[in-house]
Amino acid sequence: MLGFSLSPEQLAEKERAHTFAEKIMRPVARKYDETGEWAVDVYKAAWDQGYLQALVPEDCGGPGAKQVEEAIVCEELAWGCAGLYTSIMANGLAMTPLLVAASPEQKKKWLGMLAEEPKFAAFSLSEPNAGSDAGGMSCRAEKKGDKYIINGTKCYCTNGGYADWYALFCSTDPSKGARGTSCIVVPRDTPGLVVGRAMDKMGQRASNQVELYFNDAEVPVENLLGKEGMGFVIAMKTLDQTRAAVAAGGVGVARAAFEIALDYAKTRIQFGQPIFANQAISFMLADMAKKIEASRLLTWQAAWMTDHGIKNSKQSAIAKTFATDTAMEVSTDAVQILGGNGYSRDYLVEKCMRDAKLLQIYEGTNQIQRLVIAKEIQQGN
Repeated sequence: MLGFSLSPEQLAEKERAHTFAEKIMRPVARKYDETGEWAVDVYKAAWDQGYLQALVPEDCGGPGAKQVEEAIVCEELAWGCAGLYTSIMANGLAMTPLLVAASPEQKKKWLGMLAEEPKFAAFSLSEPNAGSDAGGMSCRAEKKGDKYIINGTKCYCTNGGYADWYALFCSTDPSKGARGTSCIVVPRDTPGLVVGRAMDKMGQRASNQVELYFNDAEVPVENLLGKEGMGFVIAMKTLDQTRAAVAAGGVGVARAAFEIALDYAKTRIQFGQPIFANQAISFMLADMAKKIEASRLLTWQAAWMTDHGIKNSKQSAIAKTFATDTAMEVSTDAVQILGGNGYSRDYLVEKCMRDAKLLQIYEGTNQIQRLVIAKEIQQGN
């Protein structure tokens, strides 16, 4: 039978995450949005709660959280602050290639490290000239003896300025295009690796994105995940699994903006009555509510399919697209409902709107998601 109720344990986890977002994240959200500083205290507290290392398996010392639980938590964290949520969520993104393809020994070494103390890892796929076109990447790893020699540039690497290691996607055989891509774990202290400056962004300013420069950087062959040429498959399986967490972020941002707009509409008096009494406003809020509810259900479906080992390329792409488009629409409408107040920094809805935009872009733009959906439905999936 179908069921839409959370278990008592999941409800407790949701409440715990909401309390964390409300007490730890919300009070400093504006500060870190303005400064762009790395929120050490927040991330230490997130690690203490098990959020930073949530996906580390139990046999590697971690909580071994499932994707449904991750989605529940991520919605609450994004409600607190989308920038801080992204840094926390992206640690799970970096872990997933190892969950997909690493040997038991590799998992214990690299994932176990994240369970021992508050540390970060980073997923590195995009390049200046190869974003959505992962098969066109030019970062090259050439095998010489028992080492890979890496040269090239990566960009938009979330947590890259503070990561202890990187799940790096690069070409080990350029003649094969995407089929010549491999995934290699690169430690931060690798000679020849230079971490560039942090991006100055419109939104999600609390999160950290950098460029990485590889100049004859040497890593052991044993750091290869799976086999040479498996990189593209590893990347796609990773993104299928992690897009539910991004969708959950969209639900959280949309919900935050909706709640502020709803409260404002109930208390803002114009022409002798709350503006909620104006059908133009109440219908906007009704549309917000229905899209948020639908986004959450799509998110849970995609996460549930991952937990049950069911291929979810279409469902994860639908969830990510719908939920993050909803975040953009809802936050924009929330600004409109608040009028001039919405455009000021006195309310968080303007931050929600800026933060929502990035959700439509990272982990595969929503245009790319539509390509994925179109391909899946063409094949009858």
